[in-house]
Amino acid sequence: MTGLIHQLESFGCADGPGSRFIVFFAGCHMRCKFCHNPDTWDMNRGKPYTSDQLLSEALSCRSYWGKKGGITVSGGEPLLQIDFLIEFFTKAKEKGINTCIDTAGGPFTRSEPWFSKFSELMKVTDLLLMDIKHIDEEEHKKLTGQSGENVRDMFRYLDEIKKPIWIRHVLTPGITDNDEYLTKTRDFIRSLGNVQRVEVLPYHGLGAMKYKELGIDYVLKDTESPTLERVANAREILECEKYTGWKN
Repeated sequence: MTGLIHQLESFGCADGPGSRFIVFFAGCHMRCKFCHNPDTWDMNRGKPYTSDQLLSEALSCRSYWGKKGGITVSGGEPLLQIDFLIEFFTKAKEKGINTCIDTAGGPFTRSEPWFSKFSELMKVTDLLLMDIKHIDEEEHKKLTGQSGENVRDMFRYLDEIKKPIWIRHVLTPGITDNDEYLTKTRDFIRSLGNVQRVEVLPYHGLGAMKYKELGIDYVLKDTESPTLERVANAREILECEKYTGWKN
């Protein structure tokens, strides 16, 4: 079995506890307006790796991880290649490696056979980093091109099985930087008992050049980053200080 991989990063410090080996999977069905990695959308742009090849690359960096580090899979959307991911994480756990999935949750469904595969994957997954793209369903569709109902259901399922998660929320002026939406997002987070950390990620347009290179219209090209005051406001509403997570 092979997986299609966009990029490898040997030393990441912002994608889970400790220092991480990051595997960026190719392919994503969401088309988030603020996405800064549109080059990961097309799965055909990925390079094939076997799970053993990936694990060998990761193990070469293990001496840098410390006690809390490990492997994080990101993307793109790693759950689109769930069979390969199960194989890869199963081998990683056999080596005693901490495993983390950075996902937007788009592929999640309780339909079979996918749901049973996901349940199997969770047995070899220590932590998930999850995005709340937008709490409002219609705004979620406008922002990502997809419904968010199944994503919210994934949050609820992870709460049911008590799987630890970190939540990330991109603060974008004119889209998510809205006190009403932020309050609804906070209320949703409060309904979950498995949240270890909540992070506000200020929107930036650093990926604009990638859109130009790919010939894709960047609809947020005139959008400014939120002010420090608005970031602080979002952090207060979302009660970020309430959640400590694992310290790096």
